[in-house]
Amino acid sequence: MDKTIAKEAILKAKLETGETWDSLGKAINMSPVWLASACLGMNSMPEDKAQAICEILGLNSELVPILSACPHKTWDKAVPTDPLIYRLYEIVGVYGETLKSVIHEKFGDGIMSAIDFSMDVEKEENPKGDRVVITMNGKFLPYKSW
Repeated sequence: MDKTIAKEAILKAKLETGETWDSLGKAINMSPVWLASACLGMNSMPEDKAQAICEILGLNSELVPILSACPHKTWDKAVPTDPLIYRLYEIVGVYGETLKSVIHEKFGDGIMSAIDFSMDVEKEENPKGDRVVITMNGKFLPYKSW
């Protein structure tokens, strides 16, 4: 069994049980964004968290070592056609260089870590239409000279 099969089993069980990423995250005391990423195969889970998810969703414990395994963080390099994911690519395409410039101005030459990182997604009600608020929080890692 691999992460793709684990992902499919989790999504099926999640649908059948009516659980949400929020409810699952609260149940195991983890961020729902991180949990979704791990369940979708892009992060590894600590064994106790993997066991807890399997128990909550009624899944076979054979998934625990798969969910705990280090993932291959790869994705299709083609521009996605899913509208939501495409818009995120569009944001990086339009504002990526701007963000890089502002970050360098404020912090110096370096990057924002995607390892020492957290992300949160909130819904902001607005009379003009509800808003999606994505907060990304990554440690700044300066490039070193040698």
